[in-house]
Amino acid sequence: MTDYQRIAQAIEFINKNFKLQPDLDTVADAICLSPFHFQRLFKEWTGVSPKKFLQFVSLGHAKKLLMRQNSLADTSFETGLSGSSRLHDLFVSIEGMTPGEYKSGGENLKINYSFEDTPFGKVIIASTSKGICHLSFTENEEVDELIEKFPKATFTVKQDKLQEEALKIFHGNISDMKQIKLHLKGTPFQLKVWEALLRIPYGAASTYTSVAHAIQSPTAMRVVGSAIGANPVAYLIPCHRVIRSTGVIGDYHWGNTRKTALLGWENCKTEAALLV
Repeated sequence: MTDYQRIAQAIEFINKNFKLQPDLDTVADAICLSPFHFQRLFKEWTGVSPKKFLQFVSLGHAKKLLMRQNSLADTSFETGLSGSSRLHDLFVSIEGMTPGEYKSGGENLKINYSFEDTPFGKVIIASTSKGICHLSFTENEEVDELIEKFPKATFTVKQDKLQEEALKIFHGNISDMKQIKLHLKGTPFQLKVWEALLRIPYGAASTYTSVAHAIQSPTAMRVVGSAIGANPVAYLIPCHRVIRSTGVIGDYHWGNTRKTALLGWENCKTEAALLV
C-alpha cells in the first residue's frame, strides 16, 4: 500500500466522522497504524498535523476557503494574486488544437505518454510537440481514455521534457519550474472555462456560480459544470478547486477523496508558507 493510499484511508475516515472530531489515536487505529507512525507519515505528506488537516475537512473551513475566494474574486480572476497563489496563472498556458486536429481524432498527431507516481497516486501523462494533452490519475496504468480521445494518433511510450517539466508541479520547489504548455482538445467554450480555472488561487476554492460569472455566462452553470468535468489535465488545470456554494466538496472525476486530499494539501502548504 502506498503512502497516498494510507492517507486516503485516513481522509475517508475523517470525512465520515469529522463531526465527532476524532483524535490522533482514533484515526490511526482506523487505518491500522500506530499513532506515532501515522503522525509522522501524515506530517511528511501534508506538512501539517492530522489535527490541522481535520480542520480543513470540516464544513466550516471549506466555507472559509470560499469566503477567501469570494472576497478576492474581482482581482484573483482578473489579475491573479501575488506569490504562490498565482502558480497556475503564471506557469500554465493553454493552446487549443486546430479544428483539423480536433475533428480528425488526432490523425497527424504524434503523442508520447508515460506513467508516473505522484503523492496522490499514479498518473498517465501525454504530450504532443506543442504541450501536454492529457493527464489523468489511473489505478491500473490504463490507456483506453487517452486512445479514445485521439483514436487516429500515433502513440509512443516515452517521457519527454514537456512531461518532466509538468510533473515537477507534484514534487520539489515549484519556483524552479518553467512554463507548462498545454495542447488541448476542447470547444471554444470549454477552453474559456479551463482558462478561468487557472485563475483560481492556489490554496483557495471557488464555486460553479463564480466560474460562470467569471466567463460572463452567469446563466450557463450547467454547461460550465460539464466543461469543468471534462477537464483533460488533472491538477494542471485545477478543477479540484471548484466546490459547491454550500461548502460541500462535491464530485470529482478522479474521486472525492482525492479532491479533498488535493485541496487540503494545497491549503496546508499555503498556511505553512505564511508562517515562514
